[in-house]
Amino acid sequence: MQLLTIAPRFCGPPGTANGGYASGLLAQHARETVRVRLVRPIPLGAPLQVAVRDAGCLELLHDGTLIASAEPAALTLEVPRPPDYLAALEASRHYTGFNDHAFPGCFVCGPERARGDGLRIFAGPWTAGVGSDAAGVVAERVAAPWVPNVALGLPDGKVRPEFMWAALDCPGYFAARADRVAMLLGEFTAHVDRRVHVEEPCVVVGWRISVSGRKYEVGTALFDEDGELCARARALWIEPRPR
Repeated sequence: MQLLTIAPRFCGPPGTANGGYASGLLAQHARETVRVRLVRPIPLGAPLQVAVRDAGCLELLHDGTLIASAEPAALTLEVPRPPDYLAALEASRHYTGFNDHAFPGCFVCGPERARGDGLRIFAGPWTAGVGSDAAGVVAERVAAPWVPNVALGLPDGKVRPEFMWAALDCPGYFAARADRVAMLLGEFTAHVDRRVHVEEPCVVVGWRISVSGRKYEVGTALFDEDGELCARARALWIEPRPR
């Protein structure tokens, strides 16, 4: 087994890791595209074990308990054409998390994180909704600008893959539904086509694909300053059962 530890800086909900970042770390141990299933909250600052299983599968363990798994998966996704950087910037001004955020310290989308610390990806409504479910909940496409700082890169001047995975995480939540209902990331499949450069103005978009009961399937994508697709992801967000 190989060991990894997730620093407290990379949190989602308090005391637990951001799901996209943790999934990206686990995926670094795979040789192909994988679907990561998050089974339990992933602790911060604790030694975690990565176990390689048959058929390219992985398990992430904490004290012998399974907290996440990964298996080879095909990623099929129709990616919409992105807005330009200025349009994404305008969309981010209407980010609902500025007024109401369950986890304002989230590494990816938390407004309380300082520049150079969190990713500060604030995905706001970009186009009109693409329909509504039986309860009348409207889905939106969301977009945000992102300029990754130097601390997120490798010596080649490009962003580390796990940070690109992280950037693809939270915009999907804000695209799933517009009324800020609490949800948890259940599955995450991402593929990095090309790593973006640090200090490069990028655009991240998110859109809802389908709804089935308490489960919301969403897509996210990351584009470079030329509008070229660099990474994409498909995620499943789950609304917890009422207590």
